[in-house]
Amino acid sequence: MPVPTEIRLNRAEQLLHVAFDTGERFALTAEYLRVESPSAEVQGHGPGQRVIVPGRRHVGIMKVEPVGNYAVRLVFDDLHDTGIYSWDYLHALGREHAARWAEYEQALAAKGLSRDPPKRR
Repeated sequence: MPVPTEIRLNRAEQLLHVAFDTGERFALTAEYLRVESPSAEVQGHGPGQRVIVPGRRHVGIMKVEPVGNYAVRLVFDDLHDTGIYSWDYLHALGREHAARWAEYEQALAAKGLSRDPPKRR
């Protein structure tokens, strides 16, 4: 299992930079991390229960909190804070970014949803 050697939040760009002991480095956007949250709220409680999360284009990360020696908990400015991102999951998010992002955009389009938050009246 790859282990991070560095985890750094760039608040201005809303990027989480993660470097692994394999030499791989990833810059993961807050939006991507939010819509791929490992929480039950997003992943569901069983097969086929995954929820597509729209309207998070401008979401930010407020905090990165360590969870033991195996994960971090991300606190987003939309108050989502229940996802525990294991080292393995962060690594998979980095390696599978292109495919996961394409699937997300296709799912949004299929449901007539948008990355943009709803407009306020």
